[in-house]
This record gives sequence, C-alpha cells and structure tokens, in this order.
Amino acid sequence: MAAAAVWVVIRSTLFLLVASSAFFHASGVQTSRHAKASPASAAVNSDGDGKKVYVVFTERQPAASSEMSELDIGATIKSFHHSLLSDALEYGTSTSAADRIVYHYTRSLHGFAARLTEKEKNNLAGKDGVLSIHERVVYRPQTTRSWNFLGLPLEGHRRSLPFEQDVIIGMIDTGVSMDSASFSDDGLAPPPAKWKGRCSESVKCNNKVIGAWGYKGGLGDDEITVEDEEGHGTHTASTAAGREVRNASLYGVANGTARGAVPGARLAIYKVCWGDGLCASEDILAAMDDAIADGVDVISASISGISVMEYSDDPVAIGAFHAMRRGVVTSVAAGNCGPMLGTVTNLAPWIISTAATSTDRKIVSKVVLGNGKHFLGNSINTFPDIVKRAPILDPGNWTTVQGARYKGAILLCPSVNSLEEHDLFTTGAVGFILPDDANESWSYSIPAAVVKRAQFRQILDYYNSSRHPVISIWNSQTVFDAEAPLVAGFSSRGPNLITPGILKPDISAPGVDILAAWSPNGAVSMGPDDDRRVPYNIISGTSMAAPHVAGAAAYVKSSHPDWSATAILSSLITTAKPINSNISEAEFAYGAGQVNPAGAVDPGLVYDASEADYIDFLCAQGYNSTQMAAVTGTNATCSWPTTSVADLNYPSIAVPVLNYGVGFRETISRTATNVGPAGSVYTAKVSSVPGIEVNVEPHELVFSAAREKRSFTVTVSGTLVRVDGRTGASASVVWSDGTHEVRSPIYVFAQQLSSFTSTDSCRCTAACQ
Repeated sequence: MAAAAVWVVIRSTLFLLVASSAFFHASGVQTSRHAKASPASAAVNSDGDGKKVYVVFTERQPAASSEMSELDIGATIKSFHHSLLSDALEYGTSTSAADRIVYHYTRSLHGFAARLTEKEKNNLAGKDGVLSIHERVVYRPQTTRSWNFLGLPLEGHRRSLPFEQDVIIGMIDTGVSMDSASFSDDGLAPPPAKWKGRCSESVKCNNKVIGAWGYKGGLGDDEITVEDEEGHGTHTASTAAGREVRNASLYGVANGTARGAVPGARLAIYKVCWGDGLCASEDILAAMDDAIADGVDVISASISGISVMEYSDDPVAIGAFHAMRRGVVTSVAAGNCGPMLGTVTNLAPWIISTAATSTDRKIVSKVVLGNGKHFLGNSINTFPDIVKRAPILDPGNWTTVQGARYKGAILLCPSVNSLEEHDLFTTGAVGFILPDDANESWSYSIPAAVVKRAQFRQILDYYNSSRHPVISIWNSQTVFDAEAPLVAGFSSRGPNLITPGILKPDISAPGVDILAAWSPNGAVSMGPDDDRRVPYNIISGTSMAAPHVAGAAAYVKSSHPDWSATAILSSLITTAKPINSNISEAEFAYGAGQVNPAGAVDPGLVYDASEADYIDFLCAQGYNSTQMAAVTGTNATCSWPTTSVADLNYPSIAVPVLNYGVGFRETISRTATNVGPAGSVYTAKVSSVPGIEVNVEPHELVFSAAREKRSFTVTVSGTLVRVDGRTGASASVVWSDGTHEVRSPIYVFAQQLSSFTSTDSCRCTAACQ
C-alpha cells in the first residue's frame, strides 16, 4: 500500500502522517556502528534520479569467530551487505554498493538501508539471504502535576528505588536541549557498566543524559546536530525521567516542581525527527538498532501514523520485536486522530500503545463581554501585554483575511477550519475567539480563547445586538477539574484493525496540558510569528502520554531489573485504574485505564509471554514464512494447526463478535505467573453488563511458590446489544488475594470493520481542527 505524504500540525501538537508504506517480500537484519555512507537526504523518498530508500532485512550472518570484537563482526557483516547489493545493481551504474548504502543494521537488527531503483529492488528481492524489502515509511512526532495525579508523589522519590540509576530510557524523538535544568547530573554516579552508547560532539552529555546521536539518511556526526531545534524531544525526555526542578512554569502558569517518574534514571537520546518534519523509517530502525545494543531498558517513541500497517510492514513493530527479544520495553503514542474509530496505530502486542487523558489541573482563560457576561475558554495565554478590552470584529469571509487590517480588534473565527494563524497575525488583531467543544488548551502566537459552541453563539448574539461590542481575553489560570481523567478528543480510538482480538490502545496516561522542559530553539506555539522562548512549555498530545508510560515502565524496572518486557507490560495494564466515563468508545478510547506506576511495582500476578508465544501469535494471524522472517529476523516456521490470536497471553481481552443481536460464545486461555509471595491464593471476581456473561474456570488459583504458573479459561457469551450509543460492552475479570487486584478488562464489540472509519480517510489537515 502506498499513500501520498501529508504533513500537518494540529494546534500546538505535532502529528504524523505516513508518506509511504510500500512493502516487498523477498523470495525465499547483527551489528556494529552504522558506517557513514554517501549522504542521503531524508526529506523525500526520491532524489530525482529514480532511486528510493529501501530497508532490506537479511538473514542473520554468523560471526567468523566468537572472539571477534563487535567492530570486526560489524565489518564482516557490512562486507556481506556490499557483496549482496553489488550483484543487484543495474549494469553500468556509476556508483558502488558502498555508495548506495545509507545504514548497516549490524547490532540488534539484521540488514541495511540503501538507495535503489525499482529494477535494483526487484533484483535484490530474488537474492538468497534477503528476507524482505520495505520502502521508506515517514513518521512525524505526534511535568509538574501529572506524576502526582498518577499517585507518584514527590516525596515518593525521596526513598531510593533499588536500581534507579541503572535504568536507561532511550528517547526516539527530535533531540535534546542540554541547557535545561531537568537534565542536570548533580549527585549522579557515572553511567552503569552496561552502557555501550556514544555521545555526539554537537551536545555535551553528562551522567544524566549519557548518550546522544543523530540519524538522518546516513549523514555523519559532523554534518548534523542532536540539539533539539523544536522542543518536542526535550519535553518528552524530561517527562519520562527529568530531574526535580522547583518553580517550573510557563510564565507563571502551572507552577510547580517539574520531574519525571524516575529522576535518577539515565537518558539516551536518539534524534530521528528533523526540522523538515520528517522521521524516516530507515533512521528510526537505525536508532532502535543502536538503542537495543547500547543497553537501554525502555524505549519511548512519541511517533505514530495514520496508515495502519501489517506488523511485517511496520518498521516500529519490527524494531520493537527485536527490543522485546532483548527485554526492552517499548512505549509508543496511540496517535492523534481521534475520536474516529479505528484510528489507533502502533498495534503490535509486544509494544505499549498509549492514549492521552487529562489531569485534575485544567488551564483556562477568562472571556468577558461588555455586558458583563463571562466564559472560561480553553486556551493558554501568557502575554505580559495582553489587551484587556478591545472591540469585537467579525471579518465575515475568512478567505479574504490575508492582507486585511484589523489593528487593535479581537476577531471572531466562526469555523475552526478557516483559521490561518499567520494571516491573522499580520492583520494587527490583538486576539481571536473560536468555537470548539474539546477540553484541551492550546497556545497561539496572539491571545485567544477557545469557547464551547453554545458560548460562541452567545458571543455572536451579543456582537449582533450591540452598537459598540467589546470583549476581554485574560491571561490563563489553572482550575481544579474534578471530572479527570477524561480521554482527549484527539486521542486515537480502537479497534485494532490488524488484530481485532488484541485491545488497543493498551493504557492511558496524562497527555493534556503537560508542562515539561523545552528547547530555547522552539517557540511557545506552532505559530510562525511566535518569538517567545521559554525553558518550560505546556503542550498536549499522545506524544506526551507515551513518555509517562515509559517513565512508569522505568519505575517498575528500577525495582525488578530481571522482569521481561512482557511482564512489565502486564504489570502496567493489570494495575491500571479503571476510568469512570460515559464515553461511547469505552476501552477503545482508554484501554485498561489510567497508568498506575506505584501499583505496577507490586502487581501480584503477571501475564508473561515469550518470543515463541509471539511467533505462535503471528502464525495464528496467518503470516507466511516471509512475513514471519520480516518481523523476527529468523526462519521461524509455523506448526499446524495454529492457535487462536485470542490465546496470546495478553493482560487484556478483546472479543469481536459477528454483529449486534447475534449470540456468541468465546473461550480464552490465560496463564498467570505469581510474582508475589509463596502461598498466595487468588479468587476470581467478575463484572459485566446485562446480556453478557463471563465465566472463569477454575475460580481459584493457588500458588505454592513464587514464579509458579497457573492457567485458567475465561468464557464470554451472550448477545451484544447497543445501549445508549455505546460501541460495545465492558466487563472484567479481577484476581484478588485480598491485597492485590489483578484486573483484565474485557471489551465485547461488533466486528463490522467496514463501518469503522478507515485511517486512510483520517486527514487532520486544519491548523485548528
């Protein structure tokens, strides 16, 4: 499948669209540093000479000797790559195989990226040792109060986590600004001995940020910088593991102590997203290849796409599979294309896909009309010279605003799709009002107020009935929001369009109005005319939610360094706090609920899975040997008959049924591992809704020892009825020993996939959609 590139900015949040996902299977990726090949631009996938960037996965090449160094092994594998590619190049070409290669994946993955013509790609696909070929896929990037809200208070960090300083979080993003106090290394020991990474000359690493490297089409360290030119990567890194910084705020708004989940954890920065807005798949894979081999424990990647891809076509899923194999947890953004159904991306069961929710701190701006009536708008205004009272003007046709002059006025923007912020800025207006029923706040380059649509109509009535209508927009303040957590409207929704029987998103975390460190190179808003520069900024997106879950995973890893990536995923999901919301999409919106890092450290039971279990899952998915090889990098084969995808030992349960009003019965197997004390006895508690019956057999699990496993089945049956516009029916199984509550959400829904909004139709193209 291929789709044209579409690049957008939704309010102040970066969002990604996939530019191309063409994939080619070969008939039929180990590793040192990535050698610098001929420079290859990451801006587009064709340089005008008919060549495109392709990622080629190959069979694992055995090392010549177990005593060889990593560099020597890498050199041997690179020689194999050159030989393989030389035979595929067109006759008479003026460039060598070494010139064509962008990256060698020789450390964790197996393969290379190269610039090839269509004919050369087809030639290469027929070579022995080539498993699969992927055309470049392009991605784009999608805290004082938040950790307290998640039940991880500041004083909790004053007790030392056993292995806090041994945990390394790899951030795949837009780089880092080392000027931030959030990355101070005061009191930190040197990096742990397991660290094998490197630091670019463009930034000054320390004992907090222990590594930093950039990836842009194979360019060398002397040709690019890891410095964050936008702010996004600095924000996500400090959210996950920033040091404690008191009195952090955005011009006084949201003042408090900024910090990550594990302030003593180390950060490794892998810059793959650039000022041109592109995060290319070959760069992402190179970063993941390094991160895994460098010794990171957790990968946080706040990138997502709108084009759903099979796991065998998805570079993030492939990289994360290799991470899982090495015990590395991968946390990713669910996407910012909600609230349409079927828009969640990053669907592989070995990664954690995170939705965005609000905290109990809401940022509002007061709007006061000349008649005394006032409203609270959702916007972030931090302007020292804000005009408290100005005339209201309705420009009428917003397509003619460009070049107009409205100096000193506050404008009414009746359609959120009609606003071009630069055009508005050049009019000389001192503010604007627009309608939107969303609950999150955004920054703009001039004062603004985003009010509910009903409130906007009242403002219009006042404007039309007054001879000299005036209005005031105030700077922002924070208020308590008792309804939190609420799922953000922009957060992408399920179902999982690749495997409906795997619930996605997995979990929710704060992603609305998040204050965290910022780069001095980036403006407060995305407005091109905004010249404000700040050390801390407030932005929203599932990009902000993913590092919260990465931080929570690091928090668990700090207490349990021997746990597998799957065990940590399970602990986060089964201890998540259920979200009490009337939202119609239910678990399709928020997964298992709000992440609960303090509870995840002691989950009682975990649902663990091995690489072999995931291979069985791929077999049940119907993958052939070529697709299997693309994901696993091995010649794994399937045994027949295959199991059901529903039998993957996943901590949540999704039950797609034929349709509403049609009876169904589904039996699912699970195996729980005791990570609590010996002698634990767990009893099943079931909750459901009318029409849906849940039975667990056996009803009691007895564990005589730690790490002991016990299996059980869950049978879900009945008839799904659509009630109050809800998409499906929510239920759960909770195993309790009186101390631990191990909860598996169950979501039953009608498998009318043709009725779900295709992600190809999700085009968030307006600046203020």
